[in-house]
Amino acid sequence: MIKYDINSFSIFAYFSSFLKDSFIFISYQGGICMIDIFKPAPHIGRVPEEQVDPLYKRLRVQIFIGIFIGYAAYYFVRKNFGLAMPYLIEEYGYSKGELGIALSGVSIAYGFSKFIMGSFSDRANPRVFLPVGLILAASMMLIMGRFEWATSSVTIMFVLLFLCGWFQGMGWPPCGRTMVHWWSHKERGTIVSLWNVAHNVGGGLPPIFFLWGMAWFNDWRAAFYMPSLAAITVAILAFFLMRDTPQSCGLPPIEEYKNDYPPDYNKETSEQELTAKEIFMQYVFPNKLLWYIAIANVFVYLIRYGILDWSPTYLREVKGFEMQMSSIGYFLYEYAGIPGTLLCGWMSDKVFKGSRSITGLFFMVLVTIAVAVFWLNPAGNPTVDMACMIIIGFLIYGPVMLIGLYALELAPKKAAGTAAGFTGLFGYLGGSVAASAVVGYTVDFFGWNGGFVVMIGGCILAIILLFMTKLSENKQKAINAKIG
Repeated sequence: MIKYDINSFSIFAYFSSFLKDSFIFISYQGGICMIDIFKPAPHIGRVPEEQVDPLYKRLRVQIFIGIFIGYAAYYFVRKNFGLAMPYLIEEYGYSKGELGIALSGVSIAYGFSKFIMGSFSDRANPRVFLPVGLILAASMMLIMGRFEWATSSVTIMFVLLFLCGWFQGMGWPPCGRTMVHWWSHKERGTIVSLWNVAHNVGGGLPPIFFLWGMAWFNDWRAAFYMPSLAAITVAILAFFLMRDTPQSCGLPPIEEYKNDYPPDYNKETSEQELTAKEIFMQYVFPNKLLWYIAIANVFVYLIRYGILDWSPTYLREVKGFEMQMSSIGYFLYEYAGIPGTLLCGWMSDKVFKGSRSITGLFFMVLVTIAVAVFWLNPAGNPTVDMACMIIIGFLIYGPVMLIGLYALELAPKKAAGTAAGFTGLFGYLGGSVAASAVVGYTVDFFGWNGGFVVMIGGCILAIILLFMTKLSENKQKAINAKIG
């Protein structure tokens, strides 16, 4: 159930008569706005005690597969536009700045959507929420791939990419909701690290789909429609694998099953759905640490997408790479993030004793060095360039994962999607937009050196903010110790 104060969102009332007959039905009951197809699955009676353990184990494996492949597929249709940019430049004569503006539509929309949809997802059934968003996002890219008019102007591309980005916001939050309901507090560091590599798996496959499409159809638009078709297929599969809460499957809450209760856990209130006002005003906006990591996320995402979006074009124009080699570099960048993310999660727990900020700071220092080498390496040394792509990919996704995990830990599980969406709002609206538009125009006016100066500056600012987060952590621990 999705609850809002009707007075605050009165515009919904204006459209209610129209929506009442549409496939998404909205009704009002005592000032409550309810989107029926997304309603949380109702709790059912407990299964017999002897069935609890085997059913929990089976469903956790099944659900993890569902959220893993489902979220991976979102990346099939999120950043595949970068593969088409060299061809759009050659065929249509677009400048890098213009394409950067078009590409920023994804990030602008996704930044807002991840935050807003995070609030929806905290009170929605992830089994429906995630697949619906994936199909809608894939449909936008399918349009760009099958209709020439869809790439005929920057405005049209921006609108379609904006819509794609908005639907992309229906991916991360339901996965976060799922994980905090099906895995206990002590398990989440490991499970989030494992799940988080889904975006590396998904992000690394578009170049493969693209090369297959080029081989089969000799059509560069395969960069759009091949990943789209794959994403729609995965969405259907994810629906059959995913479930809502344990209670909707006749199981006890995860805290009871694992006997792992957080310090602030209350059996009577922790399983109750929160209102939007409670989530925002009690657990998100007043949280200073959440603000710190959200702003740090801006600069982490600037590096992540600055390299990802522009590496195919940079390697082709400056380093003399063929498109096939650029696509391989793109692929390796994403897949290097898999072991890097897992190592980062392990180091966060074992080496840095649960300090997410210090772990992220350590990795960002290494990222800064790798980006500088990638920039300063002269053309004619492809081995060094490919090594830098691998190293940057290996290192950058650890901080991305840690910020998401930290956000989940800073809010109760009924507000987890919103907290994660809050950091995503900053990451995408600030960092990813800057990576697309700011880097694009900087390269147009100041060359690639200017673009890399922007990214190195982002690295340094991320380091500073993560250090400030650690200082704030220490201050809060000291206050808590005095109170205790």
